[in-house]
Amino acid sequence: MGLFGFFDFTKEGPGISKDAPKKKAFFVFFETFFRNFFKFFSINLAYVILSLPIFTHGLARAGITNVTRNIARDKHSFGLSDFFSTIRKNWKQALAVGTINSIITGLLIFAIRFYNDSYLQTQNTLSFLGLVLCVSFLAIFAMMNFYTSTLMITFSFSTKLLYKNSLKFVFVNLWRNLLCGLCMIAVYAFYYLILILGGNDIRVFVIEVIIAAATLPAFRFLLIQFFTFGSIKKYIIDPYYAEHPDADIEKRRALGLEVPEEDDDEEEPISWE
Repeated sequence: MGLFGFFDFTKEGPGISKDAPKKKAFFVFFETFFRNFFKFFSINLAYVILSLPIFTHGLARAGITNVTRNIARDKHSFGLSDFFSTIRKNWKQALAVGTINSIITGLLIFAIRFYNDSYLQTQNTLSFLGLVLCVSFLAIFAMMNFYTSTLMITFSFSTKLLYKNSLKFVFVNLWRNLLCGLCMIAVYAFYYLILILGGNDIRVFVIEVIIAAATLPAFRFLLIQFFTFGSIKKYIIDPYYAEHPDADIEKRRALGLEVPEEDDDEEEPISWE
């Protein structure tokens, strides 16, 4: 498949025992988030600062995706070190993806506002259909972006193949994508409710902005990892290693993936560099 410029990780982590009792994903998520809560402060700050110029948003996404992916897999992360090393390795494609995402999102939002205003003024059926289509496309594109950054930093896909595979995952993992989206909407609604309850108190607004900047980015990307990585593993990683069982043993351990027992006849690992 020409898949992997695979995992460029050499750092060891704690791993999980095969015999350890399984916990519900809901509890594992919050356990993981709060266990790494203070580590996420610096990551969130770096993400927010790097996202302020819209053209560098793709770089910030790549960095925070690497950190949250490793943490979601219960592997050690060096925080800011991993954040910036991922950006250095993927900066060209991350910039391209960030630019494409900004353009497409901007065009879709403009189209939604145009068709919405047109429908309110004319009650025209075509305007309504245009509005529905644009909202649908925006939802699909948002769900595609649950996958683009993870696929980009994990595999050596071209940008075209990156979006093609992300689109496939929207439908392959549709119910989880929808549930992930609903969870995010619920979180945003919670913050919005606090603003409403705070009225016009500027202190409430400032405090909430600070709390959101310090918590939301990592929370959101960690949530995405919990909902999406299983499908990436099932449909890309597992089939590849079923055909190449002895490839990249150490790199697979770095992501907490199961590997075959070592023996004296083990083949030399294949290089994906």
